[in-house]
Amino acid sequence: MMKGITRRWILNTLTTIVVIIIFAVVCLSYFLSTYYYSSVEQTISGRSVELSNLLSDFSSDMDSAFTATARDYVENFPDKESMEITVIGRAGDILVTSTGFTPEEAEAMPDYDSAKQSESGYAKWTGKLSSGEKVTAITRIVKNSQGDAICAVRYVTSMEKIDTLLFAAVLIFSAVGLIIIGLVIFSGTYFVRSIVRPVREVSDTAKKIAHGDFNAQIEKMHDDEIGDLCDSINNMAKELGAAERMKNDFISSVSHELRTPLTAIKGWAETMQSCGIPDKETFDKGMDIIVKESTRLTGIVEELLDFSRMQNDSMRLMLEKTDILAELDEVLYMLRDRAQTEQKHLLYDQPEMILPPVMADKNKIKQVFINIIDNGLKYTPAEGVVGIQVLHEEDIIRIVVTDTGCGIAPDDLPRVKDKFFKANQGVRGSGIGLAIADEIVNLHGGSLDIESGIGVGTTVTISLPVISDN
Repeated sequence: MMKGITRRWILNTLTTIVVIIIFAVVCLSYFLSTYYYSSVEQTISGRSVELSNLLSDFSSDMDSAFTATARDYVENFPDKESMEITVIGRAGDILVTSTGFTPEEAEAMPDYDSAKQSESGYAKWTGKLSSGEKVTAITRIVKNSQGDAICAVRYVTSMEKIDTLLFAAVLIFSAVGLIIIGLVIFSGTYFVRSIVRPVREVSDTAKKIAHGDFNAQIEKMHDDEIGDLCDSINNMAKELGAAERMKNDFISSVSHELRTPLTAIKGWAETMQSCGIPDKETFDKGMDIIVKESTRLTGIVEELLDFSRMQNDSMRLMLEKTDILAELDEVLYMLRDRAQTEQKHLLYDQPEMILPPVMADKNKIKQVFINIIDNGLKYTPAEGVVGIQVLHEEDIIRIVVTDTGCGIAPDDLPRVKDKFFKANQGVRGSGIGLAIADEIVNLHGGSLDIESGIGVGTTVTISLPVISDN
């Protein structure tokens, strides 16, 4: 059953072409018929004028010279094989015919009757004789110099050959039209199939992708718009596959991140419960671990909530005048003990000048600082250095965090701010921290730029606009 594009093409394009061809055939047939019939009439009319001029010099059809002249003209008429000439007297009697036979009295001559009644003395008739032959007849009344009718000359020619010629021409036109329609159907069907087949393949592949088969690919057959669509679908499948893998890695990573603090909290809680009231040192150690792991767990949950808000475009900032140095000092105070524990050097080059305030959400900006400096500490080995520098350049404050860690590969650098992406799967983390930090900085009207190289460490620059004096 025809449906879809093929059916629309047949109903619209093919129908229009068929109508145009039929119209063209009808118009050509009408034009050809009119041309031939007009040519016959003009030829006969010219002949009739010739004989009329010859006979108009006589005063009566009873003159013997008149009859001799008419007979001589008719007998020597060059086209009498294709035309029949009849000279009709004023009384309606047949004086001369080119056939030599007097027409049957029952044979109607409507053109002669019309010519007698016409002021111009001229009339034409096309029709069938009693024998069934189709003819064209022209009658012209011959008048003398005084305006009196002398006689009438009637020319009759058969239209059978012309009608046969016209019928053959119509058949040729129709055959050409059918050939054109056939070519249109052939080329159109090929063209429609060249579209329908790839579209069906695209549809089938899209269904596979929708059901989770991200390895499905479409074979590109033509370098055109359909080919571009195939490339887009193939690239989409690859991107979705990569996103699916990153999502699974993210879920696995987050599950591991959540399991670690939960295991520590549960383990120490069970230890303290099974041992009754432990000594103060064990109690303090256990409670310290529980508090730290709970804080870490809270941070992971907050990060997931921020990510959810970012995905839904519902992250909102509580903006207020903020001393950026004060917020940075607080974050460094929180992380300094960790750096010492991990035997890493956390260096801060605090500016001596007083910096102008910025409009910022204090908690969100602190979250950005924690994320960036935490990443620096994670990827920096023992005895490595994480340096923080604050620069004031006109209406921008830049916080530059540099580490001496393993660095980021050039291929991974453009993607480190993408959600779920982790350049180093061997290091803890959910893979959404940089994406959240970048979103927060952008909401503040700033930018987060990363420069890195394998073995040379990483430099992260946070740029925030200061409050204008205006």
